[in-house]
Amino acid sequence: MDNRKTNEFQATVKDKKEIWDWIKAIFIAIIVAFVIRTFFFTPIVVDGDSMEPTLHNQERMIVTKLGKPQRFDIIVFHAPDGRDYIKRVIGLPGDHIEYKDDALYINGKAYAEPYLEEFKIELKDGGTLTDSFTLKETAVRSDVVPAGHLFVLGDNRRKSNDSRSIGAIPLEKVVGTTKIIFFPISDMKVIGK
Repeated sequence: MDNRKTNEFQATVKDKKEIWDWIKAIFIAIIVAFVIRTFFFTPIVVDGDSMEPTLHNQERMIVTKLGKPQRFDIIVFHAPDGRDYIKRVIGLPGDHIEYKDDALYINGKAYAEPYLEEFKIELKDGGTLTDSFTLKETAVRSDVVPAGHLFVLGDNRRKSNDSRSIGAIPLEKVVGTTKIIFFPISDMKVIGK
C-alpha cells in the first residue's frame, strides 16, 4: 500500500516537473523571439507603389536592425505622419545632392541608378522620371544633407512622398535596412543596390 502511494507521489512530482519544464521552454522561446524582433529583425509589409518597380504593394520583407544605412540601401523609417515608410537612401550626412536632366549627382559626381531603368524605359510622355532639383529646392532647404540625417527617395519618383516633401530623415528614426522579400513566394528574392 505504501509503495503504491509512493509511486503515485513520484508520478505527480514527475508530471509537475514536466509541466514546469514546458512552461520554462515556452517562456524562453517568447523572450528570444522578443529580443530578435526588437533588436535584430522584424517583418514589414510594403504599403503602396512608391518603391515600384523594385518593390510592390503588399510584398512582405525582413527589416535588419543591424548596421548603419549605406548609400542606395532600402530603409524603413518612422515618417513625420506617424507611419513607417520604405525608401532608398540617396544622400548621406554632408552630401550635396542634385538632379539634373533625370540624372543623379552626388557631390558633383554623376551616379547611375540601374534600379530606375525599367521605369525610364516605360515613360511614354517623353518626360523625366525625376524632375530636376537641388537640396535647397526641397523640404531639406539646405545645400547639404544635415548631420545625423539621410536624404531618401522612392524608386517611383513620380508617386513618392519622400525627402523632397518631408525633409531629411533623422538617423534615430530609421528602423533598419531591408533587402529580403519573403512573400509572396513567387517574388521571393534578395534585392541588390
